Amino acid sequence: MVQINVSNKEITLKVVYYGPALSGKTTNLQQLHAMMEPASRSKMLTIDTKDDRTLYFDFLPVEFSTAGGFSVKMKLFTVPGQVMHKSTRKVVLAGADAVAFIADSQRSAASANAYSWRDMEANLKANGIDFDWLPKVVQFNKRDFPDVKPLSEIRQQWGDIATFPGIAVRGEGVFETFRELMRVLYRSLDEKHDFAAKFSVSEEDFLKGVLCNFQPSGDSVDG
Repeated sequence: MVQINVSNKEITLKVVYYGPALSGKTTNLQQLHAMMEPASRSKMLTIDTKDDRTLYFDFLPVEFSTAGGFSVKMKLFTVPGQVMHKSTRKVVLAGADAVAFIADSQRSAASANAYSWRDMEANLKANGIDFDWLPKVVQFNKRDFPDVKPLSEIRQQWGDIATFPGIAVRGEGVFETFRELMRVLYRSLDEKHDFAAKFSVSEEDFLKGVLCNFQPSGDSVDG
C-alpha cells in the first residue's frame, strides 16, 4: 500500500494493470508511455515470457511535488495474464493502491474476463488488501473486434464500477481510463490518510501533477 517516507518527504504509490492474457494491458501502458512528454519519459522495463508478452513494467514513475514539499511517485505495473503465472500476479499485486482491470470486449472472452476478475479478487485478499475498498476502474478493450458486447449491456452488468470502452492499439480510451483511476485513487487516499490536509494536495492538484506530462493525442503503437 501507499508508502510515506516523512524524513525524505516522499510518497510512493503502486498501480497495477490486471486482466486476462492479451486483453491489452501491455498496450495500455505502452500507449501511456508514448503519450508522455519526451523530457519526462523514463525507460520502460519489459520482461517477456514464453507464453505471454509481458511480465511487468515499472516504466515511469510519474513524479511531482506537492505544495507541502512532498514528492509523489507513481509506479505502474502490469501482470502476465496466462493461468500458469498466478504466483507472479499475486506478487505484483502486493501493495497495490489501485487497479485498472483491462477486459476483452468480445463475447467469446466473457469466461476469461470472469476468471481473471475472480483471480484478482483472490490474489488481493491473499495480500491482505480489501477488494471492495480498493480503487479500481474497468476498461473494455478491443471495441473494434467483431461480436463485442454492447456498452449498455456491459454497464448494466458491472454496476457502480467505472467502465470505459477502449481500442488500446489506437490509444482510444487509454488516457480516460488512467485519468479516472487517478481520480478514484486520490479520493481513497484522502479518505484513508487525510491526504489533502496532511500533504497540502487537493484532488485538482493531484490530477494536475500526475497528468501534466501526458499528451493524450500521443502516437499509437501496435500491439
